[in-house]
Amino acid sequence: MRIAVTGASGNVGTALLRALERDAGVEGRNDEVVGISRRIPARIDEFSSVRWHAVDLADRGDDPALAAAFSGADEVVHLAWMIQPGHDREQLRAANQGGTAAVVAAAREAGAAHLIHMSSVGAYSPHRGGSPVDETWPVGGVRTSSYSMDKSAAERIVADGAGRSLPVAVVRPSLILQPEAAAQITRYFVGPFVPRVVASRSILRWAPFPNGLRLQFTHADDVADALVRILRQRSTGAFNLAAEPVIDREVWRSLYGGIGPPLPLPALRAAAWATWHGRVQPTEPGWLDLAASVPVLDSARARSDLGWLPEHRAEEVLAAFLDAFRHNRAGPGPVLRGGRRQHLPPGS
Repeated sequence: MRIAVTGASGNVGTALLRALERDAGVEGRNDEVVGISRRIPARIDEFSSVRWHAVDLADRGDDPALAAAFSGADEVVHLAWMIQPGHDREQLRAANQGGTAAVVAAAREAGAAHLIHMSSVGAYSPHRGGSPVDETWPVGGVRTSSYSMDKSAAERIVADGAGRSLPVAVVRPSLILQPEAAAQITRYFVGPFVPRVVASRSILRWAPFPNGLRLQFTHADDVADALVRILRQRSTGAFNLAAEPVIDREVWRSLYGGIGPPLPLPALRAAAWATWHGRVQPTEPGWLDLAASVPVLDSARARSDLGWLPEHRAEEVLAAFLDAFRHNRAGPGPVLRGGRRQHLPPGS
């Protein structure tokens, strides 16, 4: 089977490549994996069997290059997504919405038998209650979050572009973490001015966790496991993915032995707005609106239809990530570690 993966050198992409390697070793499969990324590794020994293609989806996929990468693909897994620069809305829209349209068109042109599109909990419409929602909840996005609106739009693009000829699975995970992505996620959301000591247990026990905030975390390896199951079964439709438990104030208190007075979300948003506009930190305030309004995910369909059961509990995922943040841990390659874009000839 020839599997083409966009965003292959990122957080979920590297986890998927590891999962495919393990799956091939256990099952004796002979997959050919094509890694597609804007910034690709000059050399990653762990992924030496992957054939890499440099394609910038912000240029609407550079159609000839994307077509070459998808040539002969049985499966296309679309993971590529641009988070920064948050101040350049048009560039984000071009990469995320335009790039998704290019991927769907190229997958159809290549005659792919199946497409997996990585969406997000962020695609869902606001939900203020604490009860979990399944995949039937509306996918209208959170209006003040550019990430959310792009995720919502991308799902419509996939549904409209795939038509009846290209079977599609849409994956909607919670926040995805792994220690190897700590440096990458720090660049995207924290910036260089926050001291790493804030992730120490002695400080976390005073975190001003807002009332009503409920977060879910899933390990990248568990998301990759679900993707492999979807690939092998050629499953279609939408799948929520989230590990237990939901992290709220009480869970945080139990994890870190205490918690600070709740900081009102409007005050937190005002601080985020001022520091983002002042270029002090890279996270636009819409991310807080998103965190405050997204639903809690019910992952029952993934468990029943895919046999998916995450190996990592959410509190373990969070603790390991925060420890990696303190030590600035990074996986291999220019996306996880940071660095300039690498240019390789197609098929390298």
